[in-house]
Amino acid sequence: MAETIGSILKARRKALKRSQIQVADNICSQSMLSAIENDHYTPNAQLLIALCKRLEISLDTISLATNYAIGTSQRLNEKLVSLCNQHQYKALLAFLLDEQVIQSVKDEAQTQAYYYYLGVAQLQATSTPDLDTVHHALQLSLASATPLQASLTRLTQATLACVAAKTNHPDVALAKCDAALAAIASAPYDENLNIVFYLVALAHHLLGQEQIASATVLSGIDFSTDHGSHYMLANSYYLIAIIAEQLGQADKRTEAAAQSKFLAGLFNERVYKI
Repeated sequence: MAETIGSILKARRKALKRSQIQVADNICSQSMLSAIENDHYTPNAQLLIALCKRLEISLDTISLATNYAIGTSQRLNEKLVSLCNQHQYKALLAFLLDEQVIQSVKDEAQTQAYYYYLGVAQLQATSTPDLDTVHHALQLSLASATPLQASLTRLTQATLACVAAKTNHPDVALAKCDAALAAIASAPYDENLNIVFYLVALAHHLLGQEQIASATVLSGIDFSTDHGSHYMLANSYYLIAIIAEQLGQADKRTEAAAQSKFLAGLFNERVYKI
């Protein structure tokens, strides 16, 4: 089942062991939060941002639609997926640095995946990551890239774009954005490609290029729904809300367009453009 704004908020609230009353306090009514969590009401940008901040939901926190094997052990690969899906990044970093896991990595495809996950874990495990170390791990992933994992290569390039944006290297960030999206429309589709649009939009947002970020995330929503996918739509809507707030357009056309596309995808309805 596709993640929605409501399901993301509900899962995070329960993980923090907070009641609806606690989360809604001074933001909205408990009944409105209940309606949002059950996808009966779509929050506007200000409300969504306030709830996400209350629940400490980050723009950087995403899960892959399909994960990649990092070794020959099914048990270790399953543990990787579990840690990733639960966003347990400190535990994921410790897991990846375990000698048994390292010894399990055998071929180029597994090496590419290993260093991608290592970079992500290093990025997310602390509030002040060593971005040079993250960059090095992601570069090692690209150095091992295989045609069989082209989507992972794009994911890594898009992640590097975000890292470069955070370290104030706009030229590098833009080059990685271009590489991540190059000919993506003609690439064999898988849902992880939805993330590429999101991360490229996030990189532009981090660079302060809000108009480009907005256009990119809306293109990603179109890309997802054109392939019959709902994956990343909820995350994309949250990013749209952040961008709209930055542009001072939280109650204007940008948000309205995003809501239309988000709801169309959520309820499997096609938006007919005129």
